[in-house]
Amino acid sequence: VRLVESGGGLVQPGGSLRLSCAASGFTFSSYGMSWYRQAPGKERELVATISSAAASTNYADSMKGRITISRDNAKKMVYLQMNSLKPEDTAKYYCYSKVLGFERWGQGTQVTVSS
Repeated sequence: VRLVESGGGLVQPGGSLRLSCAASGFTFSSYGMSWYRQAPGKERELVATISSAAASTNYADSMKGRITISRDNAKKMVYLQMNSLKPEDTAKYYCYSKVLGFERWGQGTQVTVSS
């Protein structure tokens, strides 16, 4: 099982980023996927989840209305579109899934929101 994030970077407040997560090594279309984030000195927090067939999504209140999680099961990809970014969104963003009872994390991609 492998999850590889990309798309992070430095963005000005109010800007947008699209994070991507490439999955491999498991039946991607059978599992829900999530994005988490962790800022320095803070606990990792759930940002968004999407069900296996993308029928349902859930978002953290702190980012609701500014983010959209989506997936492409054919490409084994999950995305996080983030708009109207704020400095407090600065964190490392992680792709996550629980596969066959085991928690699987990517290595993370850094998002820095700063002018």
